[in-house]
Amino acid sequence: MLYLSLAWRNLWRNARRTLITLASIAFAVVLALWVSSMNRGSHQLMVDNLSRFHTGFIQLQEPAWLDEPSLDHTLTYDPALQQQLLADTRLDYLVPRLETFMLAGGAEQVRGAMVLGVDAAAEQQLNGLQERLIAGEFFQPGDGRAVLTEGLARRLQLTVGDELVLLGQGRFASSAAGLFEVAGVVRHPLRELDNQLVYLSLPDAQWLLSAEQQVSTLLLTPHQLQQTDALVSSLRQSLDAQRHRVVPWQELMPEVLGAIQFDLAQQNFVLGTLYMVIGFGLFGTILMMTLERTREFGVLISLGMQRYRLSLVLLLETLMLTLLGVLAGCLPGWLLLRHFHHNPIQLGGDMAQVFEDMGMGLEPILPFALDADLFITQGLVLFVLSFLICLYPVLRVLRLDLMTAARS
Repeated sequence: MLYLSLAWRNLWRNARRTLITLASIAFAVVLALWVSSMNRGSHQLMVDNLSRFHTGFIQLQEPAWLDEPSLDHTLTYDPALQQQLLADTRLDYLVPRLETFMLAGGAEQVRGAMVLGVDAAAEQQLNGLQERLIAGEFFQPGDGRAVLTEGLARRLQLTVGDELVLLGQGRFASSAAGLFEVAGVVRHPLRELDNQLVYLSLPDAQWLLSAEQQVSTLLLTPHQLQQTDALVSSLRQSLDAQRHRVVPWQELMPEVLGAIQFDLAQQNFVLGTLYMVIGFGLFGTILMMTLERTREFGVLISLGMQRYRLSLVLLLETLMLTLLGVLAGCLPGWLLLRHFHHNPIQLGGDMAQVFEDMGMGLEPILPFALDADLFITQGLVLFVLSFLICLYPVLRVLRLDLMTAARS
């Protein structure tokens, strides 16, 4: 307690300099939290959108499907498989999909389309698809109706109540042709998919493609996204690798993972520059405090104070200064991030168009993450930085020549 008291009193011997240093550290913490939170929030939103509306967080496939996505490589979706998968308590629910490409036509236009047979209830649980309806309603299982994405409906010049023709190839090279009423139109958040998706109920898609009880992929959603890797490892051990392949989103979207890693490298460069500036500012403060007190150090050592005890006081001064700065930055930083976490910044005009054109699951908003490790990381980085900086006064005290100190 004596050393803490001495360090605290020494800090406020020059209150103005201490307050300026605290303000600079607090500003650095707030800025670092802002950048890290915005980046992580954008990454989480992008991965979440792409996973929920496209690949899923984990896919169960027939081993040859990823390299050759053909209806000849489908899974048998039966109660035995469901029971085996749901036995893992980390798994929340399953989302079956039957996917293929076909020609889709209206009265005047024909386009290539991705036909997706889905379980409407499971799909709604995964991504709230039915809440994105802009016209009509969603189909019921086996009612012979289809839902189009807005972009495809515009290209085919179809609306609710019109007839949609699907023509293509079913399982094992069988012909597949069907006539479906358009039940509704949805606005898909992924622009590429919005221009080409046709949703059918899973029974209708299986009948159309001669693929009864078959699914192309089975999407697995964990209770907590942090459990994804553990769930993948567990399923790979419990399932027969000759019949089933478990693929996490990182392998399904390598280009997205690469974009995130590149963005993180840019973020780390910016934060590294920021920490360097703050480090020099903190070092300047410590340097001035050390040079001004050289004679004082010499007197204390001459009176019998051991050098390591004096070094400990200087170390505590630096760490206390950093701690106060981090706390002074974390509180307003938390309040700021909490506000924008619940009220993300909405972009409009040309900036919104830029986000939509980029695709990759980006929406015209700037979301902010509020994870605890963001704050812990900033504190640890600054504490390591301050510990390295305080080596200067410690080494100076340990090597101090008393005669030189007396003349300073």
